[in-house]
Amino acid sequence: MNNLTPFQIFFLLSLLKVVVVLLITLTAVAYTVLLERKVIGRMQNRWGPSRTGPFGLLQPLTDGIKLFLKEDLTPILVERPLFLLAPVIALGCALISISVVPFGPLTTFHGVDLFEISNVNIGLLVILGVTSIGVYGIALSGWSSNNKYALLGSLRATSQMVSYELALGLSLVGVVLRAGSLNLRTIVSSQAAHGAWSWNVLGGFQIVGFFVYLMAAYAETNRSPFDLPEAESELTAGYHTEYSSMKFAMFFMAEYANMITVGCVATLLFFGGASSPFGHLIPDFGGPVVAAILPIFWFVLKIFCFLFLFIWVRSTLPRFRYDQLMSFGWKFLLPVAMLNIIATSLYLALRG
Repeated sequence: MNNLTPFQIFFLLSLLKVVVVLLITLTAVAYTVLLERKVIGRMQNRWGPSRTGPFGLLQPLTDGIKLFLKEDLTPILVERPLFLLAPVIALGCALISISVVPFGPLTTFHGVDLFEISNVNIGLLVILGVTSIGVYGIALSGWSSNNKYALLGSLRATSQMVSYELALGLSLVGVVLRAGSLNLRTIVSSQAAHGAWSWNVLGGFQIVGFFVYLMAAYAETNRSPFDLPEAESELTAGYHTEYSSMKFAMFFMAEYANMITVGCVATLLFFGGASSPFGHLIPDFGGPVVAAILPIFWFVLKIFCFLFLFIWVRSTLPRFRYDQLMSFGWKFLLPVAMLNIIATSLYLALRG
């Protein structure tokens, strides 16, 4: 390190962070699929994957090999450039969002933050903007497939995402008003003083905002009970009906990467990010290494709880009818999100 310039150190550490975070995210996506299959299996009184490797732990590897080796079919009458580009957009936008997530305490080495790829002042807007672009991948996949089921699925997904994005964005305004910043680290540090009571969902009185965010997030990620774009009984497989091999796998990975992103944002904005739920009640122990690693444990645990909730809801609730889904978004979630903003604004004005 002594022979390198500051720019070279910054570049190498940033490249290392990108590679490590990408590998961890893709591994988490693969094992989230396994977690879902195992948990739903238990909830339905069956085993789930249990043959490949000990306790089925090698199932994601065999699924990946199978998808990679499958024949990659492209129908004759598709709009080929857009047909190939669509899964890249969907997966790319799902992975880019992770780049502004602070997944640990502020720890610098040669001036580089080790636990965040890029500390952006408007990190929350970056996540909302990038994830909203992901809908183009779904819209283009349905249109370019030249298949009526895929087109209907992409139209459903587009209208659903546009409708629920509004409620999702407004549900976060209360958190931004309390923190006075769009920087994700600032939002997390504003919740770290007194443990769980400092979290926005409890001490910040943003339980309504969290409810709206959670409902909108289910719709944004096309998860049950809002999985109308992929309704198998009506649309075969929805917008990815004509996709096979790795192009299908990219859409599949994008859905689970978006679930992880939703869990990250909920953790950062409502549950104190990487901060401990006990605050300063438990004294520091174990030296600087434990002090750096323990917050990552809390962060991962909170995201795991959200993923488990996603899976639990999928195995429990039936699918909405499409008109019910749109009415719920526009007639209930949107007004509730606006009322939450008004109430938070009044509280902050009167308190200040």
